[in-house]
Amino acid sequence: GKLGDGASPDDGIYVLVKEVLDNCIDEYTMGYGKTVELTIDQKQVTIRDYGRGIPLGKVVDVVSKINTGAKYDSKAFQKSVGLNGVGTKAVNALSHYFKVTAVREGKEKTAEFERGVLVKEHKETKTAEGNGTMVVFTPDETVFKNYKFHPEFLENQVWNYCFLNAGLKIVFNGKSYLSKNGLLDLLQRKTNADEIRYPIIHLTGDDIELAITHNNDYGEDIYSFVNGQHTTQGGTHQQAFREAYVKTVREFFKKDYDASDIRTGIVAAVSVRVVEPVFESQTKTKLGSLTVEPDGASMKQFFNDFISKALDNFLHRNPAIADALKKRIEQSERERKEMAGIKKLANERAKKANLHNKKLRDCRVHLN
Repeated sequence: GKLGDGASPDDGIYVLVKEVLDNCIDEYTMGYGKTVELTIDQKQVTIRDYGRGIPLGKVVDVVSKINTGAKYDSKAFQKSVGLNGVGTKAVNALSHYFKVTAVREGKEKTAEFERGVLVKEHKETKTAEGNGTMVVFTPDETVFKNYKFHPEFLENQVWNYCFLNAGLKIVFNGKSYLSKNGLLDLLQRKTNADEIRYPIIHLTGDDIELAITHNNDYGEDIYSFVNGQHTTQGGTHQQAFREAYVKTVREFFKKDYDASDIRTGIVAAVSVRVVEPVFESQTKTKLGSLTVEPDGASMKQFFNDFISKALDNFLHRNPAIADALKKRIEQSERERKEMAGIKKLANERAKKANLHNKKLRDCRVHLN
């Protein structure tokens, strides 16, 4: 990813925060710890989770030796984000100061590093603190020149984590963030209640969640996620959603609507969990996986199977919403045809104007 100074939401310092948070989320996903605390004090970041805590004997290795995470052999971890094993190790290497504390069953162990090098390994001590892991780090100024954390970018990041992990509470600088309804809450935050054409459709299944509505805009606004990772560049899952959605809508209304008419004005959020996801870039902003797991169903098939049942059932049970969707599609169709008519007329007029333009006299006149 780019290094940057924090002025843009995908700058390196936010990726560092994300790498550490991803580990906390993985713990939550597996059923350990319901709260994560994130505190940013000028240049210092503190992240505390209440998961199982790193095994005390492995505290140093886990944050400093490549490929020592538990994620490689455990089935539960295959749908995690941080599979490349850089995670906290990269954060450690890119931090001027880095401290990790693990708490397990009444004992704690701390290690301190500078630019990835161990400077102090503390002895195990007794503690009354609850299980979990705490990481404190200060990004390296020689790498991230004159950086500054912008709270609004972090707040957006925190909300995304909450929307994708309904029930997880994140306390960011003392303020609590929590989502009860996942992607439904995300779309409500991204849309204006007065401008959407029908109440948000919210569908959930095994390893898949969707929220869909339409507004009066002309584009497509799709927020897609894989294993809790915001894929800002989309990818195979977003494409599979777009196609399966069109197919199901056509089948439901038994009409061969144009795909662009069905999708014009759509606002949707799509989240999938995939085993060993393949990304097209190291920053994981675009998904390249063609299947949902090695030798498993294709991404296309997975979306088709889910949407053709879930969306079809929903529209059958909610005729008023189905009707509003139909009106929106037919409005797009009319507008597109009117536009085509206007363009055709404009082109014909432009041609005629050229023929009658006195300045463009017949070239034969000039030649003689």
